[in-house]
Amino acid sequence: MSAQRTLRAGLIGLGAMGRHHARVLREIDGVDLVAVADPAGDPHSVSGDLEVLADVQALIAAGIDTAVVAVPTVYHEAIALALAEAGVHALIEKPIASTGEAGQRIVDAFAQAGLVGAVGHIERFNPALQELRKRLAAGELGAIYQIVTRRQGPFPARIADVGVVKDLATHDIDLTAWVAQSSYASISAQTAHRSGREFEDMVLATGRLANGVIVNHTVNWLSPMKERVTVVTGERGAFVVDTGSADLTFYANGTIATAWDSIAAFRGVSEGDVVRFALHKREPLRVEHEAFRDAVLGIRQDVVTLEEGLQTLRVAEAMVESARTGQSIDLG
Repeated sequence: MSAQRTLRAGLIGLGAMGRHHARVLREIDGVDLVAVADPAGDPHSVSGDLEVLADVQALIAAGIDTAVVAVPTVYHEAIALALAEAGVHALIEKPIASTGEAGQRIVDAFAQAGLVGAVGHIERFNPALQELRKRLAAGELGAIYQIVTRRQGPFPARIADVGVVKDLATHDIDLTAWVAQSSYASISAQTAHRSGREFEDMVLATGRLANGVIVNHTVNWLSPMKERVTVVTGERGAFVVDTGSADLTFYANGTIATAWDSIAAFRGVSEGDVVRFALHKREPLRVEHEAFRDAVLGIRQDVVTLEEGLQTLRVAEAMVESARTGQSIDLG
């Protein structure tokens, strides 16, 4: 990074996620955390010797090049638009906004200003999922048939303004479209409200991607066991990712190819070899920040773009709409 300029970074939101952003911003090369803001103060004592500013305008006034937005979702739009108007590149925690319309306004503002905008869908930077995507792209699984995700665990008290679809299912929507390299064509969902809040806390969703892959998502925050699993099944076997431990395992089909046409028809699979890959496991948040830094500096472009974040939000909204109406939603 020595040949590149050092970016002056600001952080707004010093809560559960903001504290981790503050740590990583101080750790990576090429970035100086020069200003932090949160009208609620600094509950985790992460500001250090920096003054805790009151709002985004005070953050902008500190003369920043980039900003991380880690505030409740309902405030994303106003803060993002202020940053775009001020010419500040932004990494916005997921989801991009509380509604698709708000997300579109953010996308338009950053595009018109010629700024780098990214959404913090951190699972993309999980080492096991990155390795999975490389292996799928290399054809190691052959044709992909199905992607199933399970994301379950106890209720997070930090969540106040969205339900489980926008908070948790968005992780799985983004990672599924990314590893399959295909957008969603349709989605159908069922939700449940069991915790007494206005927002859903459980969802089961089934869909199809534009490339024909069928998908299924089980997401809730009412389970006493924590589970973060992605299973990709294809013609040569199945990849299983545990994103909690960043482990990638391959279960090979035990079928043997035959040249005898009359019995070569597909009849099922049998158990084959099982391989758990040794991976270089770096912290996903750090990898995400390095990608954002490099995008701002023009070195590489592999962030989750605002457009991709908006597409994920639209799928999430379609899940909620499907559960409300009992109809499958066409996203084509």
